[in-house]
Amino acid sequence: MADFQYHLPPELIAQDPVYPRDASRLLVLHRSTGELEHRIFSDLPEYLTADDVLVLNDSKVIPARLEGRKPTGANIEILLLKRLDERRWEALVSPGRRARPGSVVLLNDGVQIKIGERTEAGGRIVEFNGNAPVSELLKRYGRTPLPPYIKKELKDPGRYQTIYAREEGSAAAPTAGLHFTERLLEQIRQKGVSIVYLTLHIGLDTFRPIHEDIIEKHRMHSEEYEISEETAETINSAKGRVIAVGTTCVRALESAATEDGKVVPGRRSTSLFIMPGYQFRVVDALITNFHLPGSTLLVLVSAFAGRELILYAYQQAIQMRYRFYSFGDAMLIL
Repeated sequence: MADFQYHLPPELIAQDPVYPRDASRLLVLHRSTGELEHRIFSDLPEYLTADDVLVLNDSKVIPARLEGRKPTGANIEILLLKRLDERRWEALVSPGRRARPGSVVLLNDGVQIKIGERTEAGGRIVEFNGNAPVSELLKRYGRTPLPPYIKKELKDPGRYQTIYAREEGSAAAPTAGLHFTERLLEQIRQKGVSIVYLTLHIGLDTFRPIHEDIIEKHRMHSEEYEISEETAETINSAKGRVIAVGTTCVRALESAATEDGKVVPGRRSTSLFIMPGYQFRVVDALITNFHLPGSTLLVLVSAFAGRELILYAYQQAIQMRYRFYSFGDAMLIL
């Protein structure tokens, strides 16, 4: 794990999104030569060609962060991660020591959430009481679950959604897609690039660091994804490159791949952990943000471009004062 660490000055952690979305910076990394280019995200169409396929994750962030209290008055925060059925979710509960199995968390208007057993992944099972749809309760009481390194309140919650988000279920945004605007997508279409969508709902592993010293010992917990027949057919018949927007798209595509690199449509779960040595079957290029030290996401991009080259690019980005993490700048890895 020590091989995937780097020092980031705290002031480079982006606290606010850029306006407009495609005005963020774009570090272009050429894997074959190690060349770096410093561009703006709106320059992206220059690197795309007709017959390329751009793959986007249309998962939508739900207002999954709930602030409640115990009957004693103690504050409790619940972050919903994965829907299990109509009333039950897997969640993170903080502080966990106050939330014993069987205890109750109170929201306003008499709404109660029962705290259940711990999960193998380190979360908790929580259950909403009453008959009101949970989706309505979240609209009423929930807040956008920003990552813990973003300290400022987001004035526009919609800015933590991609413009094409439509399938509700994520506890965090697929942040590589935050840079796209309608105008930019239209420019990409006009170049002859096919734009397709899949859905992968982001859950616990986004919030869960690697604790093992040896990364092979780390176990990813499952996340659900869905790839339509239309998306699979477009990818499988592509004459150009398959360009994944975000690590979530990479995991979904590679999880759905056959030995000969064909994508199988359908709805499944994946616990694929991509690390150096992995042989990519589908993805030819990657658009991604800058990731936290020691994270599974940094390990994934290191598998795609090589650890030394990625860490070199990160150091160059730090020297050039790029903005990091969810609201930060982007990389295009070719």
